[in-house]
This record gives sequence, C-alpha cells and structure tokens, in this order.
Amino acid sequence: MTLPPPPFSEPLRLNQIGAGVTRDLEPDHAARDRIARTLDLIELPRFKASLAVTPTDAGWTLSGQVVAHAVQRCGLTLEPLPVDIDESFAIDLIEADPRAPLEVDVDPEDDGPDVVEDGVIDLGVYAVEHLALALDPFPRKDGAVFEQPEEPAEESPFAVLKQFRTPDSSGGA
Repeated sequence: MTLPPPPFSEPLRLNQIGAGVTRDLEPDHAARDRIARTLDLIELPRFKASLAVTPTDAGWTLSGQVVAHAVQRCGLTLEPLPVDIDESFAIDLIEADPRAPLEVDVDPEDDGPDVVEDGVIDLGVYAVEHLALALDPFPRKDGAVFEQPEEPAEESPFAVLKQFRTPDSSGGA
C-alpha cells in the first residue's frame, strides 16, 4: 500500500544539517489549498513555519513555530469559523538503524524521538502536522449550542392494527 504524497513537502537531508540549519517555510497558494483540503479547512489564507534543526548527542532536535490564519467549519452550524494559530514545538529525532529489525511499539504515554528514515527530515510534513495539532478538532462558533432533537415516541407493534379497527367492531357477541 502506498501513501498519498504529503500536501506540503520540504525535504532536508541529514548531510545538510552540519552544526545546525534554520528554514522559514511559506507554502504557495496551491500548497495551502492542498493543506486546507487535507485538514478539512474551508481555506488557509496564511501559513508560515520557522524551523531549526540542531544536532544533539543522540541525533537532532527539530524546533519550530507555526503561524497561520485558517477558516474551519463550525461543527454545529456549519458556518465559517476563522482561527489564528501561533504554536511552538520541539521534537527529538534519531536516525533509523538499518540493521535493527522493524518493530512497532505503540505506547500513548511514550513521547520518544521520531525516527528519520532514508536520511531525510521532511520539514513541510512536520509543519503541517503541528498546524493540524493546533487546530480545534471540534470547532464551535461562540454561542452555538447543540440541542438534542426530541426522540420520536416509540410505537407499539400493534399500533398499525388499530387503523383496521372499525367503530362498531367492539368485539361483543
């Protein structure tokens, strides 16, 4: 199974890092449209990411800040809901060991380092990921309130038989 290409990609090879690297990313209109579709946004008129990759004893640290203006859809009214994002993050990265067997261990409490595959860190993917994490997964416009609709009265399975009953069929002899 092949994964679809990311909506925004900015690869950085490990051999380009040296003592450290900084990048300012600002996707063009077409890339912002792809990101908006991927994140189910109405639009993404502004999105910037400032990222730095610095070496550590065990690998690298990717730190950055994402700044965006997005328009989500209210989960109740479906009206446009503008949102401004300004989030900082830091992630530890380690290089994959090609000799180690591939082992997937999912632990929601473990926030261990991300593994760099094929000698490339995709800065664009990390920027979009942190934009997605900063968005409200259940956006709600101020004042929007969910009102539970009334439950329909449960009909008896015999209710349909009542319509066949005639007024003089009292059942008496």
